[in-house]
Amino acid sequence: MNDFIVIHKIDNVAVVLRPFKKGEQILGVTLLEDIPQAHKVALVDIKKGENIIKYGNPIGHATKDIKKGSHVHVQNVATNLDDVITYKYEPNYPEVLGYKSDRTVDVFERKNGEYGIRNELWIIQTVGCVSGMANNIIKEFKAKHDTSCIDGVFTFTHPFGCSQMGDDLNLTRKLLQDMVKHPNAGGVLVLGLGCEENQMSEFIASLGEYDKDRTRFLVSQEVEDEVEAGVKLLEELFDQMKNDNRVTRPLSALRIGLKCGGSDGMSGITANPLLGRFSDFLSLNDASTVLGEVPEMFGAEQLLMARAKDKLTFDKIVELINDFKVYFKNHDQVIYDNPSPGNKNGGITTLEDKSLGCVQKGGASKVNDVLKMGDRIKSKGLSLLTTPGNDLVAVTTLAASGCQMVLFTTGRGTPFGGFVPTVKVATNTQLATKKSNWIDFNAGALVDEKNMDELLEDFIDLICDIASGKKQAKNEQNNFREISIFKDGVVL
Repeated sequence: MNDFIVIHKIDNVAVVLRPFKKGEQILGVTLLEDIPQAHKVALVDIKKGENIIKYGNPIGHATKDIKKGSHVHVQNVATNLDDVITYKYEPNYPEVLGYKSDRTVDVFERKNGEYGIRNELWIIQTVGCVSGMANNIIKEFKAKHDTSCIDGVFTFTHPFGCSQMGDDLNLTRKLLQDMVKHPNAGGVLVLGLGCEENQMSEFIASLGEYDKDRTRFLVSQEVEDEVEAGVKLLEELFDQMKNDNRVTRPLSALRIGLKCGGSDGMSGITANPLLGRFSDFLSLNDASTVLGEVPEMFGAEQLLMARAKDKLTFDKIVELINDFKVYFKNHDQVIYDNPSPGNKNGGITTLEDKSLGCVQKGGASKVNDVLKMGDRIKSKGLSLLTTPGNDLVAVTTLAASGCQMVLFTTGRGTPFGGFVPTVKVATNTQLATKKSNWIDFNAGALVDEKNMDELLEDFIDLICDIASGKKQAKNEQNNFREISIFKDGVVL
């Protein structure tokens, strides 16, 4: 196992890969204090005001003189970032590593030509008031039917759909409509109450094209026994989907979301670069990947802008970044009030530190498209999507865009899952070992025992197995399936 890493040749800090004690040495530098695992140590004397360089880029500046061998963190570093800025279009396309592959996945082909990696029966609730009824309908249905021939029957509780106005109501409706048309669902019952703001009539009218054979609608206030009526509709859908079979398709059938949460100082060294290599691999094989978490692009956004496929896409990325900054300012919040306490404990010092590690999930491929919340994937290769950093909201929005699976890197650990398989990738071996009931893959092996090419092949094997239904993600095994929808306005 390596003890430390200097990520880029111009960095003036090293990241330690195990706890170091005062008096130990790194590259001939004697440590002046204890350095926790995944934290940074100064390799040279850094004067007050000088930049701290990591990943080959500034991650902030020294707020006091820092002697070589010192712990470099929040006690002596501050961000360089502030406010909305003007950007210049300067394309720069780095080398993309990867290869064309003849690997395949076994998926469910839908009538509209999209592919699902699961064949599940869903109840989508137009409003939070019907959550209990949705659960009762599923309970009664499963008591009467053997559902082992499909991948499960689920509903996804949320508190929205009423007491909302304007953009919040429209976004709630749009994301729920995206779920109705998601290819991981072989059948969908849309369940409403009747008096909510998110009216069923408008929901159907604005739904667009959908598979009428695989979709049913029920307004609870319009029937005498909503459980009996709901079970009957689920039975109709079940009869349609129970004989569905997987078909073998190339990797281009995949649409994968990229997310991180509970990051630590190892995130940008192990798990996020692994996802970046995987994203590039999928792009080279005409699949789609989607990167969200706009606030965690701040400070690294120009790296993404330089990879825009053209000037129009560059302009969309600028809008993506600045719109989210304005959102912060409109709520009188500090744009760069990040990283979180958990991130800091894990070794991340500033938002630039976090963002430069975060955007590595997007690899080196061109950015082909930029999506707003509620938009569905339109392009092969890498797209950016408007989401906050919040784990549940971001995963929900990524999945609603059409991602069949979300890859989620974490250095601190989290058990939750979205409404699609949510694959947890640990940044360090300690977490993967301690929380094996949460973690699907250990990217910490990158500093323990394997090189990136070896680890990538193992990861490709796992994702193809999960996509093909040969394995379940840990969130599926634990039956953790949650959604959360972005809101900005008032509650009536």
